[in-house]
Formats: sequence, structure tokens, C-alpha cells
Amino acid sequence: MHITLRQLEVFAAVASNLSFTRAAEVLHLSQPGVSMQIKQLESAIGLPLFEHVGKKIFLTDAGREMFTYSQGVSHLLDEAEDVLETLKGVQSGKLAISVATTASHFTTRLLAAFSQRYEGVTISLDITNRESLRRQLENNEPDLVIMGQPPEGIEVESETFMENPLVMIAPANHPLVKKKNIPLTRFENEHFVVRETGSGTRGAVQRAFDQQNVTFHTGIEMTSNEAIKQAVEAGLGLGIVSIHTLELELETKRLAILDVEKFPIQRYWYILQRKGKRLSPVASAFKEFVLEEASKFIRLPK
Repeated sequence: MHITLRQLEVFAAVASNLSFTRAAEVLHLSQPGVSMQIKQLESAIGLPLFEHVGKKIFLTDAGREMFTYSQGVSHLLDEAEDVLETLKGVQSGKLAISVATTASHFTTRLLAAFSQRYEGVTISLDITNRESLRRQLENNEPDLVIMGQPPEGIEVESETFMENPLVMIAPANHPLVKKKNIPLTRFENEHFVVRETGSGTRGAVQRAFDQQNVTFHTGIEMTSNEAIKQAVEAGLGLGIVSIHTLELELETKRLAILDVEKFPIQRYWYILQRKGKRLSPVASAFKEFVLEEASKFIRLPK
């Protein structure tokens, strides 16, 4: 059965008024135009919808059934219109965000503040590693991604919204903690607790050492910054992490940032999506929120 919304609209007007003339007036159509729409609808259904008795028209059994369904369709369309209008106002909708593990500390605060502003929005958050973010971008899965350097080989639209300094950390009682402007060559024979090969942090650190012709020795590889911080605190080596992951450790003086020449390594946080992706009103609002207000959600000891 092939029927159109226009045919249902015309049918509902005739059925409500039991008059072709009145339906034509309500819909601002000619009476022949209304009659044509009804004939096409009856032809598609294969049953008469109206019967003429004298100068009056009445709904047939099929007409009464169709009137019930047409009212249901009308209500659904009204509901859809309300929902879409609400989305335009960013009062509801769904938001799918994927973020690098390093960014999880401030991203959760961002999302909490955003959800308070737009209480009807449902948020899906995936905190994962760089390789997974790359795969998600390739498959165009999330609305937006927050990460360090955008991946190569994928067409994305990206904007920086905040600096992301990488700092060298040591246990709070390490003998180098009170030293100033320590030469990078001092660490040529040190072993570091590092992120896995392929991570953005690992690549940035390796490039920084290579540029100064200093050998970078990796002692232990770990897949999370939390594990790296715990390992450094336990004395398993020095570490290099984003300063945005150190809030608690610096406040409690469990770890310290070393004053090393050529450090911090300056990187940036990016918010990005696949090139050409059409963002929903909710996603657009969140992107604007991040670009304008992200720095408010970083808390580090002075």
C-alpha cells in the first residue's frame, strides 16, 4: 500500500468535517483537488472510504479504521515536530564523546557542567587509547573526539582549545627535585616509565629527545597514566606525563615535577570530528562549550 502524508492530511480533513467543501476551505485547496486526493487514497487502499447518502457523506467501515490510523500518524508527526524543535534549542538529544585517557580528568568535569546546563541531554562517554580513537574516527562513530595530536591519514576537522604541557615527574623525595634547569643530557642513562608505543605522549617525548640528540631509554611500558604515576611513585623510574593528570599527586606531594631544560614539551588538546560530519545541535553546543570554557575546568596547585 503506497499512500502519502498529503493524502492522509486531506482524508483527515474530510473525515473530520464530513464535507469535501469544508475540507477544501480548511486546507486552502480546490474541491476537485480534494476529491482527487481522496480517489487516489481509495485506489491505493482498494476500498471506499466514504459513502454518499443523499446530500451527506459518511465514513465506511474502512474509512473509520483509516481515520483512527490517520489521527495516530498526525499525533506522531506532531510529537516528532516537538522533539525536533526541542533539539534545535539543545534541550534534549544524545551526545557521543570519545576522549583520550589523558584527557579524562578534565573532560568529566566539562561534561558534568554541560549536562547541568542542558539537563535533557543524554551523554555517552568512551575513555580510550589513541589507537581506539583512530579506529572510531575511521568508522565515524562518535560525534566528537578530544585528544592530543590528530591522527594522520584520516580527514578530520580539528581545533585546539587548550595547552597540554608534558612534564617530567619523579618521586617527591628524588634528589633532583630541588635542582634547577637540569640539562636533558643528565637523563641519558635514566630509565623511564612510559606509555605504550603508538601513544601520542610517547611519540612527542621521543621526538623531543631525538631533537636534542639525547638517548631516551624506556624501562617499563604502561597503557595508562595512572599506572605510570604509581610506578614512578614506587621508584621504578622517572615519568613524562601531561600536567593535567597530576592534580591529586601534586596536591598531596606524592610526586614532583622536575625542572628540566627544554621542558615542558608543549602540546595541545584538540576537539575534532570526521571531515564533513554534520554535527547535531547538541554536539555543536558542546563543541562551542569546550572551545570557550574548557580552561575553567583545570585545577592545578600554584
